[in-house]
Amino acid sequence: MPYPEEAEGFQVDGPASFTQFHKRFFKLKPFGDYDVDVKIEACGVCGSDVHTISGGWGEQMFPLCVGHEIIGRAVRVGPKVTLIKEGSRVGVGAQSYSCGTCKQCKNDNETYCQVQMMDTYGSKWPETGIISQGGYSSHVRTHEHWVFPIPDALESNTVAPMLCAGLTAYSPLVRNGAGPGKKVGIVGLGGIGHFGVMFAKALGAETWAISRSRAKEADALKLGADGYIATAEEGWEKEHLCSFDLIINCANSSEGFDLPRYLSMMDVHGRWISVGLPEEEGQVIKAQNLISNGVLIGASHLGSRREMLEMLQLAAEKGLKGWVEEIAIGEEGLKEAMLRMKKGDVHYRFTLTGYEKMFG
Repeated sequence: MPYPEEAEGFQVDGPASFTQFHKRFFKLKPFGDYDVDVKIEACGVCGSDVHTISGGWGEQMFPLCVGHEIIGRAVRVGPKVTLIKEGSRVGVGAQSYSCGTCKQCKNDNETYCQVQMMDTYGSKWPETGIISQGGYSSHVRTHEHWVFPIPDALESNTVAPMLCAGLTAYSPLVRNGAGPGKKVGIVGLGGIGHFGVMFAKALGAETWAISRSRAKEADALKLGADGYIATAEEGWEKEHLCSFDLIINCANSSEGFDLPRYLSMMDVHGRWISVGLPEEEGQVIKAQNLISNGVLIGASHLGSRREMLEMLQLAAEKGLKGWVEEIAIGEEGLKEAMLRMKKGDVHYRFTLTGYEKMFG
């Protein structure tokens, strides 16, 4: 029973075999008036995918097809769809639905919807019991609000990771005032962090990359950073005490993380915003570490439709591209991607390609 009732994709059966992908058909939720079907052409490999299927983020609903940095063509649109035209190149990120009527949804905070927030994969559609499946597949079915037109100037393989990693960096930057006259730090120069440097600079902020060693300094400068801090060096924070307006923490691990030294670099009521989700417990926060500069600590989750469209337009206008290595979708390619992601052997994102060859 192929499309439009089913999609075909690569599923994992559980954490014990998270590098073993099985090509299968699986059911799509019933097509609704506001739904868009996307025939997938490329999909980024997100750290979330690895954390999910390897068990790092706890129990999941297997078998599961992951992937939420999707680029493709809208091949079917519901009768009430107004935001997307059939045949257009579109993207789908990490969220596929929210209630649309609550206070959060009505105020461009739909990613914080408390009523019915659906992830692109691993969520259960109400009434049907069907588990949402992601972009390591032939098709995805998504509410139009969560399908985004892709500007012609952006290449599919390099824009794909922006659908999650890019937005995860962009939203806290704009929500917390990154721009001219502001000093912004990006901790962790990885899949999210390299977008953080790129977007902070594009927004006009004085931008500093913060990493353990000098190994990524040349990359940071190419991405647009004005300066670089290596936290393995003695006294790394002293030159920057009470000077940063905003620091976005994109680090994927909290091991050996000396949080008080980072916080000491914040200006009075400066904002420390975390977007990385390490598997370990994280840092202990003591009030004594906050009062010298009144630092504000927060977090951010994805971003709104409005922010997604703004980010894509900014990338198109500024010629911004994710730093991407392409991997052909398939059992072996997916296994390679998972193993290399686990080791941190990626510079700085993977995009899966070859969908037409695999799925026709």
